Amino acid sequence: MRTIYRDGSVVKLIDQTRLPQEELIVHCTTAASLCEAIRSMRIRGAPALGVAAVYGMALGAEEAPDGTEPFFAHVASVAELIRATRPTAVNLFWGVGQALAVARAGAHGGVEAARSALWELADRLADADVELNQRLGAHGADLIPDGARVLTHCNAGALATVGWGTALGVLRSAHRGGKRLHVYVDETRPFLQGSRLTAWELQQEGIPYTVIADNMSGHLMARGEIDLAIVGADRIAASGDVANKIGTYTVAVLAQVHGLPLYVAAPTSTIDLAAETGAEIPIEERNPTEVLEFAGVRVAPIGARARHPAFDVTPSRYVSAIITEQGVLRAPYEAALAHAVQAAAAESEDRAAARGVVQ
Repeated sequence: MRTIYRDGSVVKLIDQTRLPQEELIVHCTTAASLCEAIRSMRIRGAPALGVAAVYGMALGAEEAPDGTEPFFAHVASVAELIRATRPTAVNLFWGVGQALAVARAGAHGGVEAARSALWELADRLADADVELNQRLGAHGADLIPDGARVLTHCNAGALATVGWGTALGVLRSAHRGGKRLHVYVDETRPFLQGSRLTAWELQQEGIPYTVIADNMSGHLMARGEIDLAIVGADRIAASGDVANKIGTYTVAVLAQVHGLPLYVAAPTSTIDLAAETGAEIPIEERNPTEVLEFAGVRVAPIGARARHPAFDVTPSRYVSAIITEQGVLRAPYEAALAHAVQAAAAESEDRAAARGVVQ
């Protein structure tokens, strides 16, 4: 399964707002249509947004004028549109930065060369996402005991990436390696990424699961029915503080109180060394109507007010380990995260050199 891919100059993606009732493919032919898909959460998940950003830049380049200066002016404006869609997931900004650098480098051969370079970058990053997440999954699978009862929050599976997944990719790798698992899937209000998306993926994979309401996890931990929790991330600060879907902090505190490990799974592109702590991570506030409704049905009185911070920050002291494609990282996180980012950069440079590309 590919969450996002292209067919010529059309970018196609699974509409995640329609799952699990309907598997609908959205066709994006303009940068604006892809930005709308990001804002409306038809595509979501930090790694997937990183790749979507590059495909959006490629679509924008197709719409740009042919002259070098107007071309780059248009591409720069598209970059700002994409950056404005969702502020928390750093992968999106990483993808835009990668695209701008490649467009500039490709422009030495003319505008058409820059356009081709952007499509090639998007395709390459899409393929790399799957491979990196499979490596991440293999590293993390060693942390999952046979017979583990695992709590997940939100969706960090194939749908949150181009393919395979991060937190759910770890469980996918453990399952395919022969380990017995049972996953407790919290609904993840208000957008229901757990009950709609994670449950759907686990069912596709054949991994046993039970859907629970968000406020049930503490009860199950207290009864000894959960062994560990694993989540994804939208941005990881240099300190190891983790921004993830709202409610992750609650899961982390409950796991800490009950002596259970909390693992965070994310590629190195999710690490933001420029943010020293989680306090520097911007938190997206979404439309409060999503809180006042349940699956599109109004559940609060007309006139009721609501808040909808879409993410929260879990302090690093509650994180047992951070699983990346570079390996399993443990505290002190500052040095471990910096080393992982450096290793990923060196690996990227080696791959570019093998392709004959100067970075």
